[in-house]
Amino acid sequence: MNTGAILDLTVPKITRTTLALYAGASGDHNPVHIDMDACAAVGIPDVFAHGMLSMAYLGRLLTDHYEQERIRSFSVRFSAITPVNSTPRCTGTVVKVEDGLGHLDLTMTLPDGTVTLRGSAVVAVK
Repeated sequence: MNTGAILDLTVPKITRTTLALYAGASGDHNPVHIDMDACAAVGIPDVFAHGMLSMAYLGRLLTDHYEQERIRSFSVRFSAITPVNSTPRCTGTVVKVEDGLGHLDLTMTLPDGTVTLRGSAVVAVK
């Protein structure tokens, strides 16, 4: 693990089916994620991804590169919604390696450059 190393994951298109399946699996049936009429009633143009689904994709970015038992911490802040039919990109950058731990900055970004999540992780170095 070297400072400046970049991890990358392009998420498959987030479809209505993706959101319905995630709602069923997670038990999060909030109408803003699955019901266009409910969104319209409160002035939201369309459904959008669950925040925890987006966080899961950043988690996948980590586990695609590091064994789960090496991950010491993982946190995110939600900064914008992830709209239905978007294809976000997850990236991680190693910003520091110290005392056997790699510190990463994480982001999920839409094709237009909007950052929907910012996060960090600490991973044990082999």
